[in-house]
Amino acid sequence: MTESFLHYLWEYQYFKKTALCTTTGEDIQVFNPGKRNIHSGPDFFDARVRIGDMEWVGSVEIHIYAGGWIEHKHNLDAGYNNVVLHVVWSDDKIVKRSDGSRLPTLELKNRVDEHMLLHFKSLVYSPEPIPCSPKLQDVNALTVFRMLDKVIAERLETKATVVLKMLSRNGNDWEETCYQMLSKNFGFKVNSDPFHQLSLALPYRVLMKHADKLEQVEALLFGQAGFLDEGRDDAYYLLLSREYKILNHKYRLEDRKLNKVQWRFLRMRPANFPTIRIAQLAGLVHMHKKFFSSLMEIESAKGFADYFSVRQSEYWLHHYHFFKEFKKEIDTLGGGSIDNLIINTVVPLLVAYGKAKSDRIYIDRAVFILQHLRGESNSITKQWKDLGMNVRTAFESQAMVGLYNTYCLKRRCLDCNIGSSLINPNGK
Repeated sequence: MTESFLHYLWEYQYFKKTALCTTTGEDIQVFNPGKRNIHSGPDFFDARVRIGDMEWVGSVEIHIYAGGWIEHKHNLDAGYNNVVLHVVWSDDKIVKRSDGSRLPTLELKNRVDEHMLLHFKSLVYSPEPIPCSPKLQDVNALTVFRMLDKVIAERLETKATVVLKMLSRNGNDWEETCYQMLSKNFGFKVNSDPFHQLSLALPYRVLMKHADKLEQVEALLFGQAGFLDEGRDDAYYLLLSREYKILNHKYRLEDRKLNKVQWRFLRMRPANFPTIRIAQLAGLVHMHKKFFSSLMEIESAKGFADYFSVRQSEYWLHHYHFFKEFKKEIDTLGGGSIDNLIINTVVPLLVAYGKAKSDRIYIDRAVFILQHLRGESNSITKQWKDLGMNVRTAFESQAMVGLYNTYCLKRRCLDCNIGSSLINPNGK
């Protein structure tokens, strides 16, 4: 038994109401179970119940055992004196409020349908990564859609909150914030941290002063990333080293420079090497002088795809590393990588900007873009596909990733429309 299951039972009143009474025999009538409290204090507030001949409006506290009231020291806390009903699975102890008054208690262990309890346990204690996988095909399609819609809203809200916190740290500078997010996502999963550190070590305003000259942009990025510390005989390398030496001195960048060992190359496709990604980021800086303002003007998924279709410099079309030439031409930023940048950079920025400006048009645009981008292919979406779920768009793939990480892994089946429908199929 878990308290979350008892919260679920009480919130939706999924227990037998026949001869409902306290453990001391007083009749109970529930007019309103109250609202779930996500902050400190009793579990539900503004509940309305009749106990005996008296109608009460107040809070409801829930525990597995009545003794939990004492274990959590509510008996010493005057903030719990407004609790009008104690709902427990098992009443093992008489408990009182801090003012000495006895707390009316409702015991549920003999009032819950056994099948519902079995359904709950089969989900919460399932060995499967997706607990409902054996029964997912039995769930109504509308229930699944509503849950995915709920998850995508939560996921966008969470990502927007991260952007707004970053914006606050940057003194409300949207361009700097956009640059930092874009840089981090250029590292994709493996090199996201060093890319983010690079964006902090090399301010956007500095890059913008030299955006017209690609070799200077590359010199700043590669130098600050720690790749220009060797004295090797390579014409382009020596050019970037000379440029970086001048710019490093001018902007006093040395103290914030990264070390080359921070970058990961092992077990990666050469096209994903951080050197190639840095070169592509440099090309993007050179091509687009204002990241944020130009991105906010684009209205279509294709427009964003065109924006990120950047070609790295000639040197990096034939080198994965400095000093090592490659005969074949190296690919530019691919479609999957571009989609990733749109999903993880542009979409959160649009939602955050819409929230900051109280303008729904940007939030709607973010959702529209997700609905018109290809669905992602990864280990999580593959699991959903194997269960017969469609993952055609980024809207669906993002929702399924969010559902898996936020609900399935944490066994929050009670908070999930899908899980809830399987625990109590009759809804009563």
